[in-house]
Amino acid sequence: MDTITEIYQLIEYGETEKALKKLQQKEKTATDDETFTIAQTYIQLGFLEEAQILLKELLKKYPEESDLKITLADIYIELEQDEEAIELLLEIDENDPSFTQALVQLADLYQAQGLFEVAEQKLLKAKQVEPNEEIIDFALGELYFSIGEYKKAILYYEKVQRKTSQVANVSISERLGESYSASGEYEKALTYFTENESNDPDNLFRYGITAYQADRVDIAINVWERVIDLDPYYYTVYYQLALAYEEEGRLNEAYETAKKGVQLDEYNKELYLLSGSLAHKLDKDKESIQFVKEAVALEPDYKEAILFLVELYKAVDDHENIIDLLNEIKSTGASDSLYEWELARAYNETESYDYALKHYNEAYNTLNHDSDFVKEYGYFLTEEGRVEEAIPVLESYLSLVPLDNDVEEFINRLKLTRQDF
Repeated sequence: MDTITEIYQLIEYGETEKALKKLQQKEKTATDDETFTIAQTYIQLGFLEEAQILLKELLKKYPEESDLKITLADIYIELEQDEEAIELLLEIDENDPSFTQALVQLADLYQAQGLFEVAEQKLLKAKQVEPNEEIIDFALGELYFSIGEYKKAILYYEKVQRKTSQVANVSISERLGESYSASGEYEKALTYFTENESNDPDNLFRYGITAYQADRVDIAINVWERVIDLDPYYYTVYYQLALAYEEEGRLNEAYETAKKGVQLDEYNKELYLLSGSLAHKLDKDKESIQFVKEAVALEPDYKEAILFLVELYKAVDDHENIIDLLNEIKSTGASDSLYEWELARAYNETESYDYALKHYNEAYNTLNHDSDFVKEYGYFLTEEGRVEEAIPVLESYLSLVPLDNDVEEFINRLKLTRQDF
């Protein structure tokens, strides 16, 4: 039996050690063609350094042999020796049958280095040499897809799809779906996602996103439920599915889904806030407060959660907790004029008027163009007997809302009262 054939049989039967010994023995007497085959076998077994040594020796004998250069360049790429690979591939002449393959490999290397324009140039040159080669169209589609030029990507993916549905285990329908979705053409994207019969959770998740953006919430729900069936630990889907259930008015399912999500993804602040929001809609305010507090604990300056928690406390007239919450948030270094406004309101409700005034003053520095705040601040100053300060504040409100006759009359009365004294 031929030694090379015997080696392949040993590999097939899983007797790798025996195969390696025979390869090493065969090296000593192998012809050049057999040496190349041995190098390819080493590559198949993952012994890249051994293959590299043999190929370098062969290249010294046959410096113009492009197959050697292509194979050796592949090894360099695997070993992350990109510069050596580029140098070798650039040696391949334009008239060589492997020139197009070399250009595609070079484009991959330049793309990996972030040199997208150079990669594009290499692929367009390859396209000129072989205009009907689908792998070049695919490579151009992948390049443009990776840099967000989706309309260009679509052009090349559609050319590929006329010939095949898949290249290098990549579904062309899926790529077209993602490209159309990223371009805002959600309805068209959906048609391609529907064509792609995938059971990959990542693909299905993106399909659901596209359906949701196309206002096909029913499809999104079905697809995301399938994602969970395939992979219950696919954390990202729980937030999206809960939102979709909520949009369809299925609040209990939304709440249960969000709760499952936080059990699996305990550092997801958005999921905690969504759980709190859904609990509130279901009149579960105790649970709502707890979930939102968890969101704030994860990020002390999570403004949306903080203000939501303030509203929850307001609903039960718990102004002391508002004061404690916002002062604690401020102690972490967080600063926001809305926190000052809410503190002012809370102190006012607890009759701590000096503190209320302090925080109204703080908020006014930033919120002096917010008509609701300015009006409230002006009335507060009036109630505190600070008429001289209240009048200019309320007049500044009138400059924002000039048709508010009630406030205009109120200011006139304040001025008359001041004259009486």
